[in-house]
Amino acid sequence: MDFGELVKIRQSDRKYRPQPVEKEKIMQCLEAARLAPSACNSQPWRFVVVDSRSLLGDLADAAAGLGMNGFARQAPVIVAVVLEKMNATAKIGSMLKSKDYSMMDLGMAVEHFCLQAADLGLGTCIMGWFDEKKVASLLGVPRSRRIPLLISLGYPDAPTRGKVRKSVGEMSSWNSYVPAEAAAAQSEVGSSAE
Repeated sequence: MDFGELVKIRQSDRKYRPQPVEKEKIMQCLEAARLAPSACNSQPWRFVVVDSRSLLGDLADAAAGLGMNGFARQAPVIVAVVLEKMNATAKIGSMLKSKDYSMMDLGMAVEHFCLQAADLGLGTCIMGWFDEKKVASLLGVPRSRRIPLLISLGYPDAPTRGKVRKSVGEMSSWNSYVPAEAAAAQSEVGSSAE
């Protein structure tokens, strides 16, 4: 699939068909995540794939709380993304620059996973709202590790939606920082002068 088309169809899917996801397709998604870039090649992630029916129910309950993520109960697969320790070089760089490189790395790996899923006709939803302690307990994740994200995975049971996003002018500028409000005002002045 053309990359431009792929980024248009990738969305947060919150409705899934009961159809199981083939292991080969899950492996392709994991391979895409494995190949994601990371600071100093640290690769500070571990993906825990859950497809066991009994465990999925408990995991979905941990994801669904206060009216959030009820759709997780439909997902035939949920992937827990565990934040692993950075290597020494990445950790030093992260401290010196006051930037959490590991979270940036994790984001890239997760997006690689989700883009590959979309390319295979699968749907995903990245979840940050869940009972992390319960998920860690269910999956045997040690206390020294964090689980920043869960990803639901399955065959979507809803059409692809149109994307509502800021314009390129609102989210970017050239050669210097221009706040979105100023860019919008500048655009309005430019269009009224025409």
